[in-house]
Amino acid sequence: MSFYQDFHDKNAIEAWHAQPRAPYRTIEVTRLAPTIGAEIRGVDLAGDVSAEQFEEIRRASRENLVLAIRDQKISSADQKRFARRFGTLHRHVLAKSRTVAGGTDDPEVLAWRTDANSRYTAGDAWHADVSCDAIPIWGSFLHVTRLPEHGGGDTAFVNMHLAYDALSEPYRNFLDGLTAIHDGSLAWTAGYGSKPEPGKTFPASEHPVVARHPHTGRKFLYVNPAFTSHIVQLSRAESAAVLEQLYRHVEKSLSFQVRIHWQPGTLMFWDNWAVQHHSVWDYYPEARWGERVSAYLAFGPSAQGYPAEAAHSSADAATPAAVEALAQ
Repeated sequence: MSFYQDFHDKNAIEAWHAQPRAPYRTIEVTRLAPTIGAEIRGVDLAGDVSAEQFEEIRRASRENLVLAIRDQKISSADQKRFARRFGTLHRHVLAKSRTVAGGTDDPEVLAWRTDANSRYTAGDAWHADVSCDAIPIWGSFLHVTRLPEHGGGDTAFVNMHLAYDALSEPYRNFLDGLTAIHDGSLAWTAGYGSKPEPGKTFPASEHPVVARHPHTGRKFLYVNPAFTSHIVQLSRAESAAVLEQLYRHVEKSLSFQVRIHWQPGTLMFWDNWAVQHHSVWDYYPEARWGERVSAYLAFGPSAQGYPAEAAHSSADAATPAAVEALAQ
């Protein structure tokens, strides 16, 4: 039996490689895998990032989806200042939790500490961050502040543009136009045993199964096992079968994944709509600590289109009031 029953994935990868890539003038960009991920050097995020450097970082994000920005000596304030240039800073509902997160007095910083006493760690499965929000996080900016003594703790990423493009045309046509519910209680209550504050519920939102990216126009698959409960237009049995197939498709497609090794002084920046990630917990019982800052835009993923200016700016930020209104 042949391993390859079709060539859809290879055609998708060929098209991905055919995209033009201009040289960079102000930063050093080294690709970490053919289809996703790049290492960035030559920028100091603790200082002033020039307009030209910032534009090249944005372009590198569009081309590579995940950027490991190396050799950084940054504070939380530096991390937040950089992330704020991409949108409004997200305030995680569990930021103060010492059950799920590391606990912090800053709602714009989600911290965690995994050690020998931990029975789970943040991100130990394929997922997109907080896709249950009405306007989900677009950019995630992660700084690991303590690395395991003997190595490990890599983060794997997968290109969700190619996850969509690698499907057969009839299957893509079937998925186009469907929507799915993303439920915070699926990840945080069922997954971690966390409960919302009294009188409140975790967010749940409906998003397209296939959306178009506001900065490139490319379609991407937007379902993940951590938050997606079901596809609205299908029966529960049909939905479960389709979602399970899509999750296995993402897991096994090594040709559009990358596993990035952490180094001291790395800030990892990824497109949280077009990418899923998986934190590898292979360092137990050693410790790994980190802090994540995230940014969202003025709108959530859409299958139809976006404001005309969306393609030209990643800093189209939503106000907290607008986000609250969408959540009603």
